[in-house]
Amino acid sequence: MNIRSLTRGDGVVIGAAVLLFIASFFDLYSIDGIPDSYDLPSLWGSGPVVLGVVLAGIIGAVLIVVSRGLPQPPKVAGLDLGQFGVAFTVFAVWSALGNVFDPAGGYDNVGNDSSGPSAGTGLVLALIATLILAAAAVATPVVAALQAPLVPAPRPPAPQPYGAQPPGGYGYPGAPQPQYGGQPPFDGGQAPYSGQPPQPQAPQPTQAQQPAPPAGDFSPFWFAVPVPRPLFAEDGSPTPIAELAPGTWYLAVEQNGPALVAQTQDGRRGVLRDTSGIQRG
Repeated sequence: MNIRSLTRGDGVVIGAAVLLFIASFFDLYSIDGIPDSYDLPSLWGSGPVVLGVVLAGIIGAVLIVVSRGLPQPPKVAGLDLGQFGVAFTVFAVWSALGNVFDPAGGYDNVGNDSSGPSAGTGLVLALIATLILAAAAVATPVVAALQAPLVPAPRPPAPQPYGAQPPGGYGYPGAPQPQYGGQPPFDGGQAPYSGQPPQPQAPQPTQAQQPAPPAGDFSPFWFAVPVPRPLFAEDGSPTPIAELAPGTWYLAVEQNGPALVAQTQDGRRGVLRDTSGIQRG
């Protein structure tokens, strides 16, 4: 599960589910004039409230978060897990609303009070939590502010010229350079470097300067994706061969129309069809 694929809306869903779980330990109903020694039940003391409100809301939140975190969420009866999660959250709101109107399940003589019980602190908090939960689940796919990444991708280092490799090595800008065991490298494969200034040598004939490539030619560059993106095979197969993850640098080696031919750290090449929002390094 990739946490970088979660959105702000998913963060609201998680927070509302936590509030619902906390509310389940508060009173189910309240009665005016009841003695302090009377122990009122929590939401866990009512089967309909536990199944229809607490567990339905929490299960819905789990299905939504899991479906967003998986590269390819599984489907049940042709529907994604996230769609089932949204349905669970809406059902939890409906159940919470019904229990607020009738917290004692039709039994009005709890504590021998003719006025009957009213909704307790736990039931009111559960209604608020399920309202937030369902609103975030329904609004996230259509509200741009809720679609922003919950954990933003790390900022890339200073831009490098096109065609130049970032200083940290392949796939990880800023990585330490390899050491040579305390010994200086060999000088041109002839003799070890002695620490003395190089001796002047006879000028070597210079080769003819290669003509510069046309301005329209493609130059390889490093890039990072803002959200997980599938990488497809170059033969046009619809099945992804890999997934590019945020926070990792990849090398674009060719331009294929609006798409890019990218190379992963393990040497695999594929076509990145969705290049919107990529960050160049």
